Amino acid sequence: MIVAIDGPAGAGKSTVARALAQRLGFRYLDTGAMYRALAWLALRDGIDPVDAAALGALARANAVELGVGGTVTIAGHDVTAEIRTAQVDAVVSAVSAHPPVRAVMRDRQRELSLVVDCVMEGRDIGTVVAPQAELKVYLVADPEERVRRRLAERPTADAAALLARDASDAERMQPALDAVRLDTTGLGIDQVVERIELLARERAA
Repeated sequence: MIVAIDGPAGAGKSTVARALAQRLGFRYLDTGAMYRALAWLALRDGIDPVDAAALGALARANAVELGVGGTVTIAGHDVTAEIRTAQVDAVVSAVSAHPPVRAVMRDRQRELSLVVDCVMEGRDIGTVVAPQAELKVYLVADPEERVRRRLAERPTADAAALLARDASDAERMQPALDAVRLDTTGLGIDQVVERIELLARERAA
């Protein structure tokens, strides 16, 4: 079974997906971390974030590994912490926008999703990566609330960059037609997880 959780940054995707996967006993797959890992590698190697061909080649040559415990590895390096920096924030949208990059990542994400029951989170899981997912949820929240959450999570984050990324990723942030839309503004993590868990167990039954 695949549970797809999509939505903009700060809507609660990562926290909710991780907790939901633990409750259901599913694998947690953070697809956004895969793009961040590639962005980190591009920065390390001095590759221009607008060079689609070079980034596509880099992605093909360096498969991202998502560990069961949430670790992220690329090119033999554990980059779990490094991919959450302001430097990566600044370029990940540009890196992830290139079709050659998305094609490589999409194939890898689909490959991972076929191995075990999983909760996948990202921005186009329900529409592109796993349109066959048994449950699709699209999380939203007021912009002010999303900025507050991101700053609470990472005090060094750039609030303006978060909103700018929303604008640049708008085309990829459309909910699937059969997705359950859930506004998390004012809701606690447990409340959101409980609602989605109920839906998942109903679909599984």
